[in-house]
Amino acid sequence: MVSDEKDRLGQKLRDVERAREDLYFAEQDRKLIEKMRQAKQEEMEAHVRELARMRCPKCGVRLQHVIERGIAVEECPQCRGVWLDHGELEAIAGSEKEGWIARWLKGEFRRPEGK
Repeated sequence: MVSDEKDRLGQKLRDVERAREDLYFAEQDRKLIEKMRQAKQEEMEAHVRELARMRCPKCGVRLQHVIERGIAVEECPQCRGVWLDHGELEAIAGSEKEGWIARWLKGEFRRPEGK
């Protein structure tokens, strides 16, 4: 009967070892699947960014470059919305001397002292 007990104990040890292997490989698979999901998500986000690039946020039509007072801006040919890059609004305001828009823009972009 001692031999029978040894066999059962040996079988239990092999079962525990297999269970640990199964857990290890299940964890490896989970990590790989998560990595693949992350890569797919990044790929989809890059694709969406590329599709939305230079499109009007209001109507989705492709924006066109237009020169306004010597400054290149993006304009929607359909809804006539205008989009400015960093510094373009200040440049347009600087070219206007009198109007209320110029006064508002100059006040809006006045830098606090010490900065």
